Amino acid sequence: MVQSFQALIKTLSQTTETSHFSSSKDMAKLSLSLLIILFFFHYITGMAESAVPQNPSATDFIKVSCRATLYPAVCVHCLSTFADKIQQNERELAQAALSVSLARARSTAMFVSKMFKASGLNPRVYQAVRDCVDNMGDSVDQLRRSAKELSDMGRVSGQDFMWHASNVQTWVSAALTDENTCLDGFSGHAMDGNVKAAIKKKVVYVGKVTSNALALVNRFAARHRAGAATSSVP
Repeated sequence: MVQSFQALIKTLSQTTETSHFSSSKDMAKLSLSLLIILFFFHYITGMAESAVPQNPSATDFIKVSCRATLYPAVCVHCLSTFADKIQQNERELAQAALSVSLARARSTAMFVSKMFKASGLNPRVYQAVRDCVDNMGDSVDQLRRSAKELSDMGRVSGQDFMWHASNVQTWVSAALTDENTCLDGFSGHAMDGNVKAAIKKKVVYVGKVTSNALALVNRFAARHRAGAATSSVP
């Protein structure tokens, strides 16, 4: 498309140079047409340039890293907005994944709490929602601890690093268990209904981003361990 505009501009320029105009008005019309086309050409070119990723290497790093997760499409979608911060840093990647998981867990916990206050719930659904409120609250706490622990790991190394990494892995795993426990409370056809469907949709998504976060934390820890082992070889 850009090449077509360039060819058109060249043709009009040649016409301006070689043609004889019957009046100054004809010349003015052609000049105005050329000006409009030039403006449109620069607009299209600018739009095309703005569509190019600002940091393609970081985006590629995210795509490759997300292959280690169970939900790579969700992973790439959630983390691409953090590309400028992540660059090609394994810890920043895991930190961003935890941030996404924590934000989603908080949002879902608030949603479930609102559903718990709704009137007209039958006793079994009421109990399942109540348990889910506790589960999601615990999940938020575990993810908050994990995010803080991971952010502090930039200042440690060796056995201290692995101890902190183990904490993060344990807490993220616990958060994922809490989310799955919430869903288990709604098992069975007797629980079917709008409340179950609405809560399940949100909790399932939280489970996906938490699973992805755990996979990226595990990847970060494993790569750090491998790098430490390599550097210790004489």
